[in-house]
Amino acid sequence: MLVRWLIFIHVLSAITFFLAHGTSAAMAFQLRKEKTIERICAMLDLFSTTFMLLFMSFLIMGVTGLMMPFLIKIWHQGWIWLSIVLMVYVFMHMALRNDNTYNVLRKLVGLPFRQRNKDFPAEPPASEAEILAHIRKISVHESLIAVFFIPAFVLWLMVFKPF
Repeated sequence: MLVRWLIFIHVLSAITFFLAHGTSAAMAFQLRKEKTIERICAMLDLFSTTFMLLFMSFLIMGVTGLMMPFLIKIWHQGWIWLSIVLMVYVFMHMALRNDNTYNVLRKLVGLPFRQRNKDFPAEPPASEAEILAHIRKISVHESLIAVFFIPAFVLWLMVFKPF
């Protein structure tokens, strides 16, 4: 019965994660089209409102995903190890990407920002040209691989258990 609850919580946290992640995905696709600092700030603030839900749901998904192999004794299966490695990669990649992309952008537009897990107050904004140049460097396609294709592959591993 405990395993069923863990599966339920695991899947529910995955749904919650992707729901919360929708704001950042929409922001990433829309940012390159924006020309006003006010709209860029609004998108960054919208993303920050869902960040804690996104992080907590990912954490719960990870904890439940790590608990289940202990309970059903399937650590010997390779697909579990590959799933863990891939999801750790996704987490590290996206944390680094957030720091190097969106936290830098928050600083450039004059919003409070985080740097190396420390909060900083807003600073005077950079020039519009500098802000737009930073936005032009953002590659949405790179993130798409990490936040869609890798989790889709992990889902395939969980469902089909190929090895």
